[in-house]
Amino acid sequence: MHRFAYMQAQTPAAAAAALATNPNAMLKAGGVDLLDLLKEHLVTPTLIVDISQIKELREVTIDSANGALRIGALTTFAQIATHADVQKGWPALTQVATGAATPQIRNLATIGGNLCQRPRCWYFRQEDYLCRKKGGTRCFALEGENRYHSIFANQTCASTHPSAVAVPLLAYDATVQMMNKDGKERTLPLADFFLTPEREVRREHVLAQDEILTTISVPSLPQEANSTYVNLKHKQSFDWPLVEVAVVLYLAGSTIRDARVVLGSVAPVPLRSAAAEKVLIGHSVSEETATHAGKAAVAGATPLTHNGYKVPLLTELIRRAVLKAAGQLPPTEEVMAI
Repeated sequence: MHRFAYMQAQTPAAAAAALATNPNAMLKAGGVDLLDLLKEHLVTPTLIVDISQIKELREVTIDSANGALRIGALTTFAQIATHADVQKGWPALTQVATGAATPQIRNLATIGGNLCQRPRCWYFRQEDYLCRKKGGTRCFALEGENRYHSIFANQTCASTHPSAVAVPLLAYDATVQMMNKDGKERTLPLADFFLTPEREVRREHVLAQDEILTTISVPSLPQEANSTYVNLKHKQSFDWPLVEVAVVLYLAGSTIRDARVVLGSVAPVPLRSAAAEKVLIGHSVSEETATHAGKAAVAGATPLTHNGYKVPLLTELIRRAVLKAAGQLPPTEEVMAI
């Protein structure tokens, strides 16, 4: 690694101010992704700003006025997985936090870091390949080894977005709060936080150099809303997901009055499927409806040479997610592995 200076910030504004004064500074929260980037020589910061000790960013609270969930950006996956209020009100967050990575990583990895981490494409992660995300003019995955890459919006950059927690958060219509060096905050829908490669290929989110992510807010759900998160991995171990889905169903009796279907590990950003939602809204939950939703979601897929298998996997995963959210998935279909 290259030599760098280190400071431990005591407040979010102090951390943002340190970033503002040094364009080569980087944040450290849990440090899981940062350490990988350093070891792979993908980043060479001259200053690392450690925010891991800012207690106010580790809080998980329920807003007494509107019942919304507020999660500090430094909240770990282990904290989310065991939090009683999250388990009760937002089960898809519990499901994603419980199954992510390994227990050791869940004790370190933060929700903010998970949202902001860099792609795991092996061409991006190898310093020998000057891909578009590193200032080059070529996406090597388009003609290379792409079995784990995107099947949607994959012509500029075929990497998949690495954040698992973004999938249920987007389905829950979450918002994010950011703070700059002057202590000023701004709030964005999570959907507007991510940058597509067509908009800016070298960045994945809209955080400015002098901003840090402070809080994620998740609206409360009505009693008639049901939700779930499911994924498919090799052996269902601590691998990265091949495909993942979060579903939120707003029911009026047996009829779906509204729905959110969000896809992960299939595009450069977490992808909300309007086509699947259109199939679901206004219909009752059934095997037929769930199957049609899965087929609708993949209708616009553009798989690459080696990742066409993701299309039927995603179709089936959506079917199971819809049925599971409605409490209609047989126990024998709960586990799906290849």
